[in-house]
Amino acid sequence: MRNSKFIALLLALALVLGSFGFAFADEDAPVTTAAPAEETAASDDIVILHTNDVHCGYEAYDKLAALAKTADFVVDDGDAIQGGPIGTLSKGEYIIEIMNYIGYDVAGIGNHEFDYGMDQFKKIAAEVAEFPYVCCNLIDLKTGEPLFDAYKIFEAKGKKIAFVGVDTPETFVKSTPTYFQDENGKYIYSFCEGNDGKNLYEAVQKAVDSARKEGADYVIVLGHLGDEDESEPYRSLDVIANTTGIDAFIDGHAHHVLSKTVADKEGKDVYLQSTGTKFENIGKLTIAADGTITGENVPTEGLEADAEAAEFIASVAARFEETINTVVAKTDVDLTIANPDGTRAVRSKETNLGDLCADAYLNIMEADIAFVNGGGVRDNIKAGDITYNDILKVHPFGNMACLVEVTGQQILDAMELGYSQVPNELGGFLQIAGATCTVDATIPTPVVRNDKNEFVAIEGERRVSDVMIGGEPIDPAKTYKLASHNYMLKEAGDGYTMFGKDNVKLLRDEVLIDNQVLINYIVDKLGGVVGEQYAESQGRITIKLPVSSVFSDVNSGDWFEKYLQGAYDNGIIGGFPDGTFRPDGKLTHAQIMVMAAQLHSKQKGDEYDFIANTKEGDAWYQVYEDYCVAEGIVPAETFGAGGPFEGEENTEVTRGQMAFYFSGTLTDDSYKEKKEVSLSDIDGYFFQENIETLAKADIVGGFPDGTFRPDELVTRAQAAVFVKNLLDAIE
Repeated sequence: MRNSKFIALLLALALVLGSFGFAFADEDAPVTTAAPAEETAASDDIVILHTNDVHCGYEAYDKLAALAKTADFVVDDGDAIQGGPIGTLSKGEYIIEIMNYIGYDVAGIGNHEFDYGMDQFKKIAAEVAEFPYVCCNLIDLKTGEPLFDAYKIFEAKGKKIAFVGVDTPETFVKSTPTYFQDENGKYIYSFCEGNDGKNLYEAVQKAVDSARKEGADYVIVLGHLGDEDESEPYRSLDVIANTTGIDAFIDGHAHHVLSKTVADKEGKDVYLQSTGTKFENIGKLTIAADGTITGENVPTEGLEADAEAAEFIASVAARFEETINTVVAKTDVDLTIANPDGTRAVRSKETNLGDLCADAYLNIMEADIAFVNGGGVRDNIKAGDITYNDILKVHPFGNMACLVEVTGQQILDAMELGYSQVPNELGGFLQIAGATCTVDATIPTPVVRNDKNEFVAIEGERRVSDVMIGGEPIDPAKTYKLASHNYMLKEAGDGYTMFGKDNVKLLRDEVLIDNQVLINYIVDKLGGVVGEQYAESQGRITIKLPVSSVFSDVNSGDWFEKYLQGAYDNGIIGGFPDGTFRPDGKLTHAQIMVMAAQLHSKQKGDEYDFIANTKEGDAWYQVYEDYCVAEGIVPAETFGAGGPFEGEENTEVTRGQMAFYFSGTLTDDSYKEKKEVSLSDIDGYFFQENIETLAKADIVGGFPDGTFRPDELVTRAQAAVFVKNLLDAIE
């Protein structure tokens, strides 16, 4: 149970707890008793405080200490010891010292608990931590038994509460695969992966049933699984839906803030809660005397800290602060892993910090091409002085730089894997240097994975194209020098099994630690200052996004989707600042004029710079009108006195009027009649000739009743159809 008093611990006097039993808890094992009632929750309620994905955010543990004084239990859900310099420099042990001081009762295991190696985590669990770790699905394949106790049962206020641990099978690719293999590359541990999730569900159910049989009144799962689609079928949602007997599920891994109920296999509500990451919140579960379970996430901002805990934490931090606060370089620009709105970008698109990190590997290792996984670039660097701490926050894992020789085909396969989840996130998303490419995210990923989420093969159309290395098209049969780190190149981390020590020719082995690679590049190659060349990302990765992910009101399968995709990809049609497309919205004459100018310029290939040719004081559309007049698409003074649309630039345009604009965009080389047409309602219409011109080229069409309806206002969705058909004619 939670320590009854907070006692400052000396590292030299840390108690060795001994190894845990590698099996399910013995039915006759003693049950731990709660702390004295006056120091826990005053009522009959049982209060459980929980943390997850702290990732070395040690600064807020003093606030947890204050809350813990009136709680019955304090538990953690994994990924506590990695993610910052305090973890890197102590291999996780300083964080455990702080957790011991707080008085954690039990902890689940996350994928990043293994980032310092299996031996180090075993040491932490057996010799450093003064609380037990639980995990029902980490199996030693030599014995067939769990490596840690599947659960622990505690007693508080006359009730027995079991905490069952579950760690994601994604740990194989989201930590370091070789940590779970023998010297021959054979896996010697399992996370109950495979079988469409059934093996995991059975392991959890077995632990829950065993805890119930042992007398547990409540079963709480410490599940480091997450709720993201990419983690299916190993998500917390999947486990809950395929098991029974769980009362509450404390989740982690996805860094999401959750507090809701989810139905289990029998339809019973299970309370699911997660706090986010880096102490955004402290989770609180309350079990009332009548068995009702409620939860909340308590924001740490504004919480009062415990003074004694703050003093202890400061004493731990002091051991490494002088080193990490050393200034090593400077940057004139903000270096980021985020989108403008602050959401994480580095795992789904190119960022300027991603470019900088990849350039560091490329230059320091003297490579043809360099890869850095987005999941290994962890924090922003603000303009100003760069400290060692800043660098460690970017690269906290301590990976080692390597140079290997691989084929172009291996690089192409790696890119398919790295960009397989775009526009969604993937820890293995590749930030690149020395190369450029295009990713068509409208094509379903052709990557086939095994039950450990590792690359197996490519089946189907590739979504990565136009790959250039050193300005030349990639040759699948040619060999290239690829720089990255040991995690990816030697250990096939993030599922990159096209690499690994047996599939690459090692040219330079573990030359420098990743953070030193970045420091050396900035200091030695950039003169100690990151300049304006890194103000923005370099445009190395061109991503063609599905419009259904770009616009909130466009769904996959909408009748106009494929047409809008083409128009959007070519920059002819966009959306609104609120993220909508508004397919049923209307267009003005000026807006159609702009489209016509862009279409004609694209057809001619003149790369006309409309922005540069805009004159001060002109209407926003004037440069486009001037271009259309010069090219003979529309007469002079289209909107002026005596013009065909005098004063109507902001008036909504009809289908017939749109035909007038668009028919003039095609040159003789692009125009090709494909069919005869007969539209019943255009005879004698003012723009009949324009409509027929486009209809015969199969650019515009009518309605099922044989009409064109020229006086109907054109919708934005219809305009997308006409634009895409014009683009096809141009091509």
